[in-house]
Amino acid sequence: MASAAPEAEQEQVVNPWEVSAGKGGIDYDKLVDQFGCQRLDAAIIDRIGRLTGRAPHRFLRRGLFFAHRDLNEILDLYEKGEKFYLYTGRGPSSEALHLGHLVPFMFTKYLQDAFKVPLVIQLTDDEKFLWKNLTVEESKRLARENAKDIIACGFDIERTFIFSDFNFVGGAFYENMVKVARCVTYNKVVGIFGFTPEDHIGKSSFPPVQAVPSFPSSFPHLFPGNDQLRCLIPCAIDQDPYFRMTRDVAPRIGYQKPSLIESRFFPALQGENTKMSASDPNSAIYVTDTNKEIKTKVNKYAFSGGQDSVELHRKLGANLEVDVSIKWLNFFLEDDDELKNIKKEYKEGKLLTGEVKQILIKVLSEMVERHKRARAQVTEEMVDAFMARRPLPNMFG
Repeated sequence: MASAAPEAEQEQVVNPWEVSAGKGGIDYDKLVDQFGCQRLDAAIIDRIGRLTGRAPHRFLRRGLFFAHRDLNEILDLYEKGEKFYLYTGRGPSSEALHLGHLVPFMFTKYLQDAFKVPLVIQLTDDEKFLWKNLTVEESKRLARENAKDIIACGFDIERTFIFSDFNFVGGAFYENMVKVARCVTYNKVVGIFGFTPEDHIGKSSFPPVQAVPSFPSSFPHLFPGNDQLRCLIPCAIDQDPYFRMTRDVAPRIGYQKPSLIESRFFPALQGENTKMSASDPNSAIYVTDTNKEIKTKVNKYAFSGGQDSVELHRKLGANLEVDVSIKWLNFFLEDDDELKNIKKEYKEGKLLTGEVKQILIKVLSEMVERHKRARAQVTEEMVDAFMARRPLPNMFG
């Protein structure tokens, strides 16, 4: 009897709406080659530390933000005393953020504080109306709720403008959208984003909306007469297709290409094959979770690299490559020496899975409690203040 043919290896898919990988998780080297971005190396990370006069963020030290496009150009300009601005965003499709959603905002806050530069944050409530089964009103409501969690990360109101597309698109912003749209053929957008003939036209008309915050002329109230100011975008690597398109178009409409600094995905509790999903509450820890919920989720769902029995674990140690608790500590435990020691003892079998999970539960519980306290201070008036269309006279101060 002929043996069964081996299963074809699942092709990894990474785009703004879908992330899936084979058994080994996302192949980031392959992704860097496929997308054509560059690896962040130790020289650039050291340079960031030198230019800002502060230790590089743990996300940089540990390779969690790992790829970039033209970051050196931004650093060259900064070294000469020139400025830039930051742009990041959020698609508001859930009531509360999970910890994976917080990662780009934690890093963006570090960049804002370290470089002392302004920041625009786009809430793509229109995108979520187009892609999810949400009403316009619900999308707008979720945008405001998510804005509260973003503000709770500690952004400087004198350097930060938050806007939602439904409330802001028009004027100079819309003019730039139309300029971008005229430069991108339908074939091109299908090649970049994989749209199909069954997709409604709202989807193919959306990419210019996410492209144009990269151009300072989209914000005449912030950057009047400063159309060549450079932009740096911190984001997860699944957003890269938008900005490949943007960078291709920028010189054709007289603007600078935005630079990017891109992160790995934050793994779901069940493991690294996909990014966590807001539709599966047990794949993530939310900023609204209680200490008890955090404890239950980590103990029950966090994929373990430990062995099947204590005896075997003491003998063979843990597989750190697949252990989710270690991966999450990599993101959230600040102390490098403590993390190194935990990894060493776990790998050698001196620490058990349950003990590592207890360390993670403590770190997450403290972090979520801090966030809850900060969010409780955010009023509707504060949201209005961050979202007010206003000049920021001290944004480079």
